[in-house]
Amino acid sequence: MKEVIAIVRMNMMNKTKIALTEAGVDAFFAHEAQGRGKGFVNPQVLTGAKEGYEEAAALLGQKGALYAKRMLTIVVKDNMVDDVVQTIIETNQTGKPGDGKIFVLPVGDAVRVRTGEKGEKSIV
Repeated sequence: MKEVIAIVRMNMMNKTKIALTEAGVDAFFAHEAQGRGKGFVNPQVLTGAKEGYEEAAALLGQKGALYAKRMLTIVVKDNMVDDVVQTIIETNQTGKPGDGKIFVLPVGDAVRVRTGEKGEKSIV
């Protein structure tokens, strides 16, 4: 089993939800999140703002802000990972900064609380 964590734009959430359902993913979590990519802030300007230079603080403006995002957490069988990742990319890729990020992690085990089922049985 693998856990796929995807960070996507807020306005892409409904399209992503529909695309995942069509790809056979019925269960996932969506969390409100805030963040920014490394390309949104000039490190020299940020350093100047921290040191108290008013010009740097003025240049920083809203570029240092955290932006509203959605974080999806999806646990799937190993054979579904590529399809899930590709679905998320195809649905969210605009070619512009801020399209998101995907992380894939191993899952040691899972347990369905209601029935006590373990492993892959608990996620299907």
